[in-house]
Amino acid sequence: MYATIKNWVAQFKSGDFSTCVCASSWTTRNSEQIHELMLEDSRISAKSIAEQLEISRERVGYIIHEDLEMRKLAAKWVPKCMKADQKHQRCNSSEQLLELFSAQSK
Repeated sequence: MYATIKNWVAQFKSGDFSTCVCASSWTTRNSEQIHELMLEDSRISAKSIAEQLEISRERVGYIIHEDLEMRKLAAKWVPKCMKADQKHQRCNSSEQLLELFSAQSK
């Protein structure tokens, strides 16, 4: 709620006095910002994102889970459902890492 009021004040100070609530544009902008933060650091917490963007943790959670379709797995944000090529790429990467670790341990 505080973040919403803060946004309205900034909007009014810039000269935009429309009272239209353009939730979809805010959600789109927030989704893009959240996605960028998650790409920079896949281990970032929803609390940290909410603090950086000054929006509620509930809103961040909704955007992450519903809009971006991501979930937290082993402390990292990952897609809920991967496409076949993404699964194949992840398997190949995992196999390469296993080979690398087994070669180093010998």
